[in-house]
Amino acid sequence: MSKPSQRRARNTPAARPSARPVMAKIGAGLAVFAAVALLVIAISQITHEQTEESARADAAATSTADDEIIRQLAALARRDADDPMARGAVDAPVVMIEYSDFQCPYCKQFAQRTEPELVRRYLDSGQLRIEWRSMAFFGAESELAARAAWAAGQQGRFWEMHDQLFEHSPEKKNTGVFTDDAVAEWALRAGVADIAKFRADLNSDAAREAVDTDMNEAIGIGVGSTPAFLINGRPILGARPVEQMIAVIEAGLRDRAGDK
Repeated sequence: MSKPSQRRARNTPAARPSARPVMAKIGAGLAVFAAVALLVIAISQITHEQTEESARADAAATSTADDEIIRQLAALARRDADDPMARGAVDAPVVMIEYSDFQCPYCKQFAQRTEPELVRRYLDSGQLRIEWRSMAFFGAESELAARAAWAAGQQGRFWEMHDQLFEHSPEKKNTGVFTDDAVAEWALRAGVADIAKFRADLNSDAAREAVDTDMNEAIGIGVGSTPAFLINGRPILGARPVEQMIAVIEAGLRDRAGDK
């Protein structure tokens, strides 16, 4: 997991208002995100030698941990059909919210090695929806990259830009790799049609507000490192192996099937 070396002042809870009404309902109690995650992340003890049945049992056992908090965390799923930073069916039984930073090496690892397998297994079948949140807390270039992804999303190319940004993500943070000109070039490669509009969107108040909204949400529930995930409200910290992510998704699918 990557942690920020220094947060900008405007990204602190005291400096910024709550992003969404649901956050007021959840309140300070969701600073226990990490504590609940420790229960859920017991799945990380799954070894390659364990059977899939054992993995499912471990995932199911964690699903009873603090059900009310998990329910409220699950309510953060937006399920907006017009959200360009989401993919998968709006009514998918499982929603994975992903808090990520384009300068985070563990986020890059997840995006390139793990997420494609989750997409292959669950998106086309309508079982999983993925919603992105920009946890841009590693400084100015993280915010620029987040705004670039948002701007590409305004032309229907968020996920293509997501791939470009991670492909070019630097080994060291804030060393000048992410610039306006660089992200504009990558936007072209991502299939963004109107680069003039992209540049305008990149530096717009709307882009900054969108990034701030995601940051407010993450800070409000106590996310302090990246990547972090909510899978139907179950917190997961770090770029976990694909087997562990699958175990939690399968537990969510079973829970939803049991509710019917």
